Amino acid sequence: MAQRIPHCTHWGAFTCLVENGRLVGTEPFKGDPDPSPIIPSVTEWTKTDRRILQPMVREGWQPGGAAGNRARNGNDRFIPVSWEEALSLVAGEIGRVSQDHGNASIFAGSYGWTSCGRFHHAATLLKRMLNLVGGYTGHVDTYSIAAGPVILRHVLGSADACSGRATTMDTLPGNTETLVVFGALTPRTAQSEAGGLATHLLPEMLRKLRDAGVRIVHVSPCKDDLPDWMEADWWPIRPNTDAALMLGLAGEILRDGRHDQDFLDRHTSGAGQFLDYLSGKTDGVEKNAEWAEAITGIPAAHIRDLSRSLTATRSFLTLSWALQRAHHGEHVYWSALGLAALIGQIGLKGGGVAYGFGSLNGVGGPFGEGVSPGMSQGPKPIDSFIPVARISDLLLSPGAPFTYQGETHSYPDIRLVYWAGGNPYHHHQDLNRLQEAWQRPETIIVQDPMMTATARRADIILPATTSLERNDIAGSRRSEHYVAMHKVIEPMGEARSDYEIFSALARHLGVEAGFTEGRDEMGWIRHLYQQSADYIRTATDTRLPDFDDFWEQGWVQVPMTRDNTYLSAFRDDPAANPLRTESGKIVLGSKKLAELDLPGFPSHPAWQEPAEWLGMAQADDMLHLISSQPPGRLHSQLETGPSSLEQKRKGREQVRMHPADARARQIGEGDTVRLWNARGQCIATAHLTETLRQGVLVLPVGAWLTRDPESGLDLSGNPNVLTLDIPTSAFGQGPSAQTCMVNVEVVAANTRDSSEVYQQEIDALVRQGSG
Repeated sequence: MAQRIPHCTHWGAFTCLVENGRLVGTEPFKGDPDPSPIIPSVTEWTKTDRRILQPMVREGWQPGGAAGNRARNGNDRFIPVSWEEALSLVAGEIGRVSQDHGNASIFAGSYGWTSCGRFHHAATLLKRMLNLVGGYTGHVDTYSIAAGPVILRHVLGSADACSGRATTMDTLPGNTETLVVFGALTPRTAQSEAGGLATHLLPEMLRKLRDAGVRIVHVSPCKDDLPDWMEADWWPIRPNTDAALMLGLAGEILRDGRHDQDFLDRHTSGAGQFLDYLSGKTDGVEKNAEWAEAITGIPAAHIRDLSRSLTATRSFLTLSWALQRAHHGEHVYWSALGLAALIGQIGLKGGGVAYGFGSLNGVGGPFGEGVSPGMSQGPKPIDSFIPVARISDLLLSPGAPFTYQGETHSYPDIRLVYWAGGNPYHHHQDLNRLQEAWQRPETIIVQDPMMTATARRADIILPATTSLERNDIAGSRRSEHYVAMHKVIEPMGEARSDYEIFSALARHLGVEAGFTEGRDEMGWIRHLYQQSADYIRTATDTRLPDFDDFWEQGWVQVPMTRDNTYLSAFRDDPAANPLRTESGKIVLGSKKLAELDLPGFPSHPAWQEPAEWLGMAQADDMLHLISSQPPGRLHSQLETGPSSLEQKRKGREQVRMHPADARARQIGEGDTVRLWNARGQCIATAHLTETLRQGVLVLPVGAWLTRDPESGLDLSGNPNVLTLDIPTSAFGQGPSAQTCMVNVEVVAANTRDSSEVYQQEIDALVRQGSG
């Protein structure tokens, strides 16, 4: 009879079915109304195919900063070593770089979603260990959302509006009459949550909106960014032009005198500057429906009609996180705030603007009144950082200046990179540029369960366990449950948990006591649960079960805030409830940004042409590439799992394209096609669909980079060999992945399955090294 063991991943809580020490199946959490289809794929973690099973050192690497062989091209041989030798090498390199160059020369990359567990959180544990030995250079913000929080912190005083602590979607049915969805609002992206989850909420919330009779206008190049059963009006906009549509709507409202001047006067600052821009006083160009049509491709009559509905009805705007991952992405979010301010319904139930509904499961859902059970990084001895997506700039340009939030900093000289639980060769833009930058550090350490493309380009590889091979606890401030993550199977090969690895390194570095504080794995999990339970009891007078009862049951529900309307207190009394902005109000014209005068960054919401888009003169025959989150995996995790493979064809990713674009290029359904631009090239399988705007391609993220050794062609369909590695602006410095133009053509079908090629290469590298 199978053992039933509770566990959790980013895709949800579930029960593992285990027979004779083997994971044989999964059952979703009983209370989950819409469990993710990805969950059964976790059995992939128990296969040895892509697992790192022993510590290894790249052949040709020399410790001590010697030049050695730094090709790091993914085809180097690896030599197995003992754990003791590997730990000694890693500790020696940390100590050497710290002493010879300073701790700012150690980069703790570690951006990733290895595990939803809050104890064995690789990035936190790495930084905790490094802080005890002098610190590190880290990153701020995330690849998912960077430009958005930067601008909202400046113009709203916090990033709550995009982090899931603002308006909750349960306020919309019965109050909202017109809902405009910019980008995606889809269960596809809401399958996941940082820190794990037990119940998927978005489908039910969307059904309530539909049943309430809300008029929904969906603005996106992709019709399936909103479920078709929502019966929305689809506006297939040109990618990267949403700000122009918002400003055109605002301009129509202003021209007709339908704007809420009282709200602007009482609740905003710099509104005059914004209104002058809309009317054309600033640049001689009135921002109206015709102006917006020329940029967006949306008919002017539709724009005028919607502008009237926005002020005649209770209206709400929601923008997905993806919209700010584009050149000038800050101004997309700011323009939405400007439009909402003119409408004047911010702070009213069912009115206003939100950012990120459905981008993760908990954004737009109820949010926690407690704290996440999580490890502390400890005090930071140094404050050295980069914006998250500037890793190539950091490595290629030591000492060069960069600006962030109006302040100037400089890139440190990185000698050592330690990446734990992440895969930048999946999530970073322009991977050919990253490959160039990757040659500069003296030592690169990768700690991961899987032999990712990043691990293949390491000098020292440390095998970590998956969450199935250790105990942990899941939970976040956006999740209604804490979930007990019981150990399911024994560690595979010589893999060790992240806590074991960093504890051993701390011992080598002489800081073990400060790192462990005398607690083992279960001691820490018990401690973290109790910390959270004590906070909840103090804050809400709610008593959670004792730890032993929680651990036996496998989950506990925590108190949540529901029916929340963002900025309602500020609307009622702005003087008594000021925002943490330069004026205490919503900023529509910024004195600080005017003084900074950053290149290409106006001090009010504005439309600016992105570096690449369908409206540029040199577009010729190129198409706009959108890199989306796939339905069958999270980023590059479980890329070979059944739910991921169902989305592939001919062993590689499918690129979606409009039939008219395909006919013009003599491309048929199922053809193998090459996508290319000046940055790189990859192949994919063509899938023709009318659910896209003409001129647009969609290629999902997460394929494991698999290069042809002669041409450099990526065989897997990884869009980040094509994407543009420039900052959103000098203010926010976010990634601009969605600003990308490519060519596409039919090529002779390559029958090699990229997954098989990848596995053959791994086997060869490790086997040759063993010999």
